[in-house]
Amino acid sequence: QVQLVESGGGLVQAGGSLRLSCAASGSIASIDVIGWYRQAPGKQRDLVARITKSGSTNYADSVQGRFTISRDNGASTWNLEMDSLKPEDTAVYFCYCTARFLWATNDYWGQGTQVTVSS
Repeated sequence: QVQLVESGGGLVQAGGSLRLSCAASGSIASIDVIGWYRQAPGKQRDLVARITKSGSTNYADSVQGRFTISRDNGASTWNLEMDSLKPEDTAVYFCYCTARFLWATNDYWGQGTQVTVSS
C-alpha cells in the first residue's frame, strides 16, 4: 500500500506560479511511475505530467512548456512546478503513482488539492 498527500494548492492570479508537492508513504520502494492528474469541474480526470524512475517525462499538450515535474529523494516526494498559470488550469490536482508488487501492479491516488487561477 502507498499513501499520497498533496500540498501547495491555492488561489493565484493568471500569469502567476504555484508549486505542488506530493509526499508518499508506505511501500516507497515499490513505487515506479509518479505523476499528476487534474480534474476540472464537469470534466474527466486527465493526465498532466508523468515521470519514471529513469527520468523519462511526458506532459499534456496544454501544459507543455509551462509545467515541470520533478522528483526528490528517489520517488518518495515529487513536485509540479506550474508557471504562467491560466484560468483554464483551474482544477483539482491529484498526485499519482504506480507501485509494483510481486502479486500485482497497482495505482494510487492522493486526495487532491484545489488550484484556482483567477483572471
